[in-house]
Amino acid sequence: MAKVVLKDISKIFDGSVQAVKDVNIIAEDKEFVVLVGPSGCGKTTTLRMIAGLEDITKGTISISDKIVNDVLPKDRDIAMVFQNYALYPHMTVYQNMAFALKLRKMPKNEIDKNVKSAANLLGINELLKRKPKQLSGGQRQRVALGRAIVRNPKVFLFDEPLSNLDAKLRVQMRAEIIKLHKKLETTIIYVTHDQVEAMTMGNKIVVMKDGIVYQIDSPINIYNHPNNKFVAGFIGSPAINFFDGKLKNDGKKLLFETSGFSVEIPNKFKKHLSNFDGDSVIMGVRPEDVYHKPYSTLAEIPAEIKATVEVVEPLGSEFIINLFAGENKFTGRIEPKEEPKMGSEIDIIFDLKRAHFFDVKTEKTII
Repeated sequence: MAKVVLKDISKIFDGSVQAVKDVNIIAEDKEFVVLVGPSGCGKTTTLRMIAGLEDITKGTISISDKIVNDVLPKDRDIAMVFQNYALYPHMTVYQNMAFALKLRKMPKNEIDKNVKSAANLLGINELLKRKPKQLSGGQRQRVALGRAIVRNPKVFLFDEPLSNLDAKLRVQMRAEIIKLHKKLETTIIYVTHDQVEAMTMGNKIVVMKDGIVYQIDSPINIYNHPNNKFVAGFIGSPAINFFDGKLKNDGKKLLFETSGFSVEIPNKFKKHLSNFDGDSVIMGVRPEDVYHKPYSTLAEIPAEIKATVEVVEPLGSEFIINLFAGENKFTGRIEPKEEPKMGSEIDIIFDLKRAHFFDVKTEKTII
C-alpha cells in the first residue's frame, strides 16, 4: 500500500521564515493528489520534504505506514520528476533511464528489459540512442518520466513538470500523465501553480497559500463548494467575479445591493443569508454564470442588470467580455451569437442560483 501521510508538517528556514505550517495531507494508495497554489505558497517545499530533499522542522511523514523523517531519499522508494527534467547531457536517453538501476547493481538483462518497457509505454523507443540536446521539450519530459518509471517506485512526485512546455504540448502531456497513472496504478503527488492542470488531473486537490492548506477536496467540490474567498478566486478561469455590497430585506425580497445595481437573492439562499440582513457581504459570480440577456437560455431571470462593455476578447467558441456597472468591474463568458460593441450598454443576467457569498471579515464561505 503506497499511502502517504503528512501529519502536522512544518518547515522553518533560517530559524524565522515559515514556509509550511501544520500541514495535514493523506494521499491514499493509487490516488492522484495535486498540490496547487500561487508561487511561494509552500507546495514545492512540501513535496521536497516528502522526497527527503528538505529536512522537516516539525511533524511526521509516513509512506506505506512507515515514518520516513530520517530515511534517506534513495531509501524512500519514491521517484521525482523535476521541472527542468534534470537529464545528464553527456548520456544517451537509454543511459539516462538506466542510470538509477545501475546504481542499484541490477543485472544488465533486467535493466534492458525495464528501460525498453518504459520506452515502449511512453512511445520513445526511437529516441534511446539520442542525447538530451537532440530532443524537444516534450521528448525530454517523456525521458524524465521514463527514468522515474523504470525504478517502479511506490510513489511518484512531480514538481511542475509541464511549466517549460508550450500551451499545446502541456495539454498533450497532461493527457499522457493521466493515462500513465491509470496504467501504472501507483500513487502520484503532483505540484503545480496552474489551476487548470489541478482540475483536470487530480482525484484530490490540495489548495495552499502562505504555507497553509486552505482546502482539500475533489476537483468538482473545490469548484462548486469553495471554503473561502481565496479558494473561489484561485480555482476557475477566468477568475470568479467578486462584488462588495450589503444585504437588505425590503419586507418582500432579500436584496444584494452594490455600486451600480441591486439584485434579488434566490429563495434557496434566503434561509442562510437572512441573519446577515443589513450586513456587508461579498458576492461571487463566475464568468460562465454571466449571460447576455438576448441569448440567455435560463428558465428564469432572477437577476438582470445593465452593464457597459469595456473589452471584448473573441475566442471563437465564446467571447470573454469585461464589463462595468457602477464601480464594479467583472467578466463574462458568453456565446458567440453576436459580438457586443465596446462602449455599448447591454442587458446582463446573473445566474445567482450558482453564486457564492462570503463573510467580509473572515472571507469564509457563508453559502
